Amino acid sequence: MTDIKKIAPYGSWQSSITSEKIISSGNSYTDLHIEKDMTYWIEMRPQEEGRCVIVRRSEDNSVRDAIPKPFSARTTVHEYGGGSFTTCDGVIYFVNFADQNIYRYGPKDQHPIPITKDEGDIRYANFITDKKRKRLISIEENHTVSGEAINSLVSIPMSGDGPKAYLTSGADFYSSPVLNPSNNTLAWVQWNHPNMPWDETELWIADITTEGTLANKRKIRGEPGESICHPLWSPDEILHFVSDLNGWWNIYRIEKNNTVNVTPVEAEFTQAQWGLGSRYYGFTDRHTIVAAMNKQGIWELLYIDIPSKKFKKISSEISDIGRSGIKVNSSTIIFEGARTNESFSVFLHNTLGYVTKLTSNEIDGVSTGDYSIPTPITYATSSNDTSHAFYYAPQNSRFKGPDVELPPLIVMSHGGPTGATNTSLNLQIQYWTSRGFAVVDVNYRGSTGYGTKYRRKLDGNWGIVDVEDCINSARFLIAMGAVDSKRIGIRGGSAGGYTTLSSLVKSNVFCAGASYYGVSDLRSLAQDTHKFESRYLDSLIGPYPENEELYKSRSPLFNTKEISCPIILFQGLEDRIVPPNQSESMMKSLKEINVPVTYLEFEGEQHGFRKSETIKKALYSELKFYSQVFGFTITKPF
Repeated sequence: MTDIKKIAPYGSWQSSITSEKIISSGNSYTDLHIEKDMTYWIEMRPQEEGRCVIVRRSEDNSVRDAIPKPFSARTTVHEYGGGSFTTCDGVIYFVNFADQNIYRYGPKDQHPIPITKDEGDIRYANFITDKKRKRLISIEENHTVSGEAINSLVSIPMSGDGPKAYLTSGADFYSSPVLNPSNNTLAWVQWNHPNMPWDETELWIADITTEGTLANKRKIRGEPGESICHPLWSPDEILHFVSDLNGWWNIYRIEKNNTVNVTPVEAEFTQAQWGLGSRYYGFTDRHTIVAAMNKQGIWELLYIDIPSKKFKKISSEISDIGRSGIKVNSSTIIFEGARTNESFSVFLHNTLGYVTKLTSNEIDGVSTGDYSIPTPITYATSSNDTSHAFYYAPQNSRFKGPDVELPPLIVMSHGGPTGATNTSLNLQIQYWTSRGFAVVDVNYRGSTGYGTKYRRKLDGNWGIVDVEDCINSARFLIAMGAVDSKRIGIRGGSAGGYTTLSSLVKSNVFCAGASYYGVSDLRSLAQDTHKFESRYLDSLIGPYPENEELYKSRSPLFNTKEISCPIILFQGLEDRIVPPNQSESMMKSLKEINVPVTYLEFEGEQHGFRKSETIKKALYSELKFYSQVFGFTITKPF
């Protein structure tokens, strides 16, 4: 017998996807690592106040925490971090979040031992081990100097005895140091203001002398406008890297001083490099690459035969690869993957084809019938162009809406803005769809995964094309008769919060907006942000202060008179990327003109909420906000 669904107003459906379940399944994974038969990763745990724990899977298949409480492995280089640890012969070297020093923790150590003892704000990230010389090679970011922080490549003795040595400096930024198999050549990526790593970077190499210093430093790739990342040496010592030289982030190699494209396809083999330490390909042998490929927003894993350039799909049923990417050795692939009905987990795949899930993302008490499956949509937008999104219809195994009613819509704008959304199971989307909301998750022009030309359509146009694409996604669904034109909301965080606020300024299609630590004053962002993004707006808007009037005209804070719908603002008080004064100023300006506004601030939270209580309060407050604006009754559980 088929169960009959109960008819209830959209938005009021009782859902099994509660904030408690989101938190209990809310571990996120970063910094994948392989050493011999050991695999490692970092879990960020909201239930432990956002602590970042290194986890190890041993050769006997046991999985356990590899660092003790209260240590948390999280670097703040570039503020976004990444590359927080490495290992050598089973000894872990990691950055402790509390003091940003590097600690050693081996089987014989009773507790982690600091190998750097810096006073003041000096940070490290993106380590590699130089076992031959018993040292780490790392990015250092020195904030103890006056003015802007100084970034360098340094070497640090693994023992902690003896001084660190500076290998190279002078560029504004460094990433991805990697040694060749013979341990006599170092490769790395560097770039300078005003570029971001997806704008223009350079690939450098240098010889390592008998004293361990670098000699014969030379740039081997880096044309104007070329974005290079992920250098890696093959087992036969050929340097490979990812470049968008042909308009897509493909994998290249240097053959007899010639640059050869190993993957000449209209697809991308990386994401925007917001964090450090990730990579999306590796070698099983000198002829074979394992790679993650993104085509039109959908990821898959491939074997690539280098001589023939032929691809063979790895049948893992994975549709998304996380920002941690993949790591590979001769027998093992470890990756962070997800499906449309399964959230991100860490997987191990061996070359015999066996796949093992190393982390649990099972969600008790939730029926798969409560999950909305995304549908990719492409729709017309401004300037006779097209944009992309994933549409989620309301879905609940026990409820349906009245025939005479259309569902409310939430438009989601991802952060970055150079970034992308994906089709993985996201409980914070399902939280809404299982209550009767439709959701459209927009990959506006400027998003990654659709080639360099699409990504660069945001250049000079932030606050314009992203806004138009969000507005037009709602209009597209209204025209289809899929959603209620009088109940359209928009939400986003960080850069997505800016797009949310700007969309409320530019259009009356929206009836409500929710901004999480969003930018309201572009001038303040240009003057008061961290080094990594301090010149980001040069490409997105124009150099500052030469274009101050343009910055003002695109800032929601100076256009609040154009906003008429209610807004809710969420802000972490320790946010150094988008400081609290951004949300505070927006709240005060809206109150002055009597626009309904709710402002919630959270002690101890930075850019992106990590604590369980914060996540619970924010979700419930946003749900309550929509219930008041859209006119439905909230049903427990929340």
